[in-house]
Amino acid sequence: MSNHFSDDPELQDIQTRLNDADSAIRRIALLDLADFAGDEHLPIIIAALKDPDAQVRVEAAKALEAFESDASIAGLIAMLDDDATQVREAAAHSLSLLKQQESALQLLPHLDHPTPYAKAALFRALRELRVAESFTPALAALSDQDAAVRREAVAVLGYLKQAQALPALTALITTDNDPEVRRAAVGAIGFAEDDAVLPALLGGLADTVWQVREEAATTIGKLKLGDALPQLITAMQDDYWQVRLRVARALGRLQQPTAVPILVETLNHTISNLRKEAALALGEIGDIEALPALELASSDPDPDVRKSVRLAIAQIHGKQGENLDA
Repeated sequence: MSNHFSDDPELQDIQTRLNDADSAIRRIALLDLADFAGDEHLPIIIAALKDPDAQVRVEAAKALEAFESDASIAGLIAMLDDDATQVREAAAHSLSLLKQQESALQLLPHLDHPTPYAKAALFRALRELRVAESFTPALAALSDQDAAVRREAVAVLGYLKQAQALPALTALITTDNDPEVRRAAVGAIGFAEDDAVLPALLGGLADTVWQVREEAATTIGKLKLGDALPQLITAMQDDYWQVRLRVARALGRLQQPTAVPILVETLNHTISNLRKEAALALGEIGDIEALPALELASSDPDPDVRKSVRLAIAQIHGKQGENLDA
């Protein structure tokens, strides 16, 4: 791996070690080079992607996090086919850190990659770039045979926030056989501007997998879908407290007094995080009927719960004062 460095003695030492027969020494040399690496050193790092030792290739892929050029992106894409899992993962991670929208032009032509891992990694890299050109291939990838590809395509569409994707995304919530895809689809439709997505979200709230139910409660609360109130109240009896926590949060966002009794009951739950969320939700609702239960909960053994109770009581008094002034 002979390359020209500056006259800096330390860099010259790194160059010597990059050509060492010992792979461990080459790997450490790459780590040291990361402290100096500028654009002039990019060819050296890219060359290391072809090193016979997998750990050296891993360090080279990691080092490319600091660059965003056609050459570095092309090198990382090529490494998505590497024989070593850790190299593929390092390359995928570096690609996911791309920030410039122009970089998408390097990624888009490879979305028909035959390897599911590579295809999923490319969609993951496109996600936060938010380029309109990724919409059509992401929509098509919702029917990909590989669940990881579908999941990453869902994320791309969620970031793009285009209403045309909503029918396909809502369909996945109740039809996809992979729970992580269903969960991702539930989260992705959080940009919807009407309640047309409610049936799908109610389906998610009844999913057999608790993580999907948890995500559905979160999205319902985010969209403030008041018509879901009966189902949310029922979901406060979910077997998983994590779901109940998100449901309590959603009930607070809906601000409907109908939810006060179940939230008051939850102030006695054994899980302190759930008691805290119930108190915060009661504060958001602002119903004076919750005050006696909150006053009792003000001596809760958990300091975070007590703090939430104090905030809730203050919120309710504040809202009652606003009502008197109105």
